[in-house]
Amino acid sequence: MTKEKTILVTGAAGFIGSHLVDRLLSLGHRVIGLDNLSYGSRENLSEACASHQFEFREGDIMVPGDIAGSLDGVDQVYHLAAFKIPRYTDALDTLRVNGLGSMNVFEACAEKGIPVVAASTSDAYGMNPAVPFSEEKTNSVIGSAKVKRWAYAVSKMYEEQLALAFRERYGIKVTLVRFFGGYGPRHNLTWWGGPQSGFITKALQGEPLEIHGDGLQTRSFTFISDHIDGLAAILDHDEADGEVLNLGSTEEVTILDLARVIWRLIRDDEARIQFIPYSTFGRYEDVRRRVPDLTLVNSLLGFVPKVSLADGLAQTIAWQRRKLGL
Repeated sequence: MTKEKTILVTGAAGFIGSHLVDRLLSLGHRVIGLDNLSYGSRENLSEACASHQFEFREGDIMVPGDIAGSLDGVDQVYHLAAFKIPRYTDALDTLRVNGLGSMNVFEACAEKGIPVVAASTSDAYGMNPAVPFSEEKTNSVIGSAKVKRWAYAVSKMYEEQLALAFRERYGIKVTLVRFFGGYGPRHNLTWWGGPQSGFITKALQGEPLEIHGDGLQTRSFTFISDHIDGLAAILDHDEADGEVLNLGSTEEVTILDLARVIWRLIRDDEARIQFIPYSTFGRYEDVRRRVPDLTLVNSLLGFVPKVSLADGLAQTIAWQRRKLGL
């Protein structure tokens, strides 16, 4: 295991960020968490805040001084702060945060020579039908510029190029991680947390599960502990420098089947399903299949997802039931 480090995590109060903070603390590292609390929650960091090895700073990656002021003595940065797909809002915040915000992070880290692990997304593969998606072999296929959902994919692809460009010019170590469908305790309870989050809440309440489109689009959902295993392993593997790595599960499921499985785990009657046309929230283009090729991340990090969808959903449902008091 790597020696004790001081590590800054942006987006520390979010879903992935808070779990990463807990893991890093358990490994003996000192952790500084930076978050503006726009989507994250102090509650997610309740365990971390009990540790003398953790410091929380309320700040924003859009403010260069908030980043630079948090880097004294820092050995490693995990940049997880981001804005997601603008399904129900305009795209400007997504583009600003993921583009300009990431620029601020990389510039500050380059000035001090601090390595960065930056969060990207499986959405960067776009609509390419050739699954599983390989970091080296699969081209990005992005839809119309008039469809704002692609703002997220494009912003993250820009972030990737930024990171690699800063590595090339300034020599800082950079690793990019493309997450596939993370879920688990502490995921956001709105659409921001993914379809499983909304399905669980609706099923607990006995209400119809809302599926966008025909429900036959597939995803691979990854339990949070598997994502954190991969993120933490990067600290011990210098060979991950300069790489773009998939992190996810290869267990493919349609959104319709996911809804039925969740309903079955919660209730004993037939699932109530409501199909919502994409047209209800503007022009939209979806990805039909999304599955990662894990060859590279397995060879570099020894990463293998351990938690099955059934086991992960059972743990997540138990947490969400307690969280909602249902």
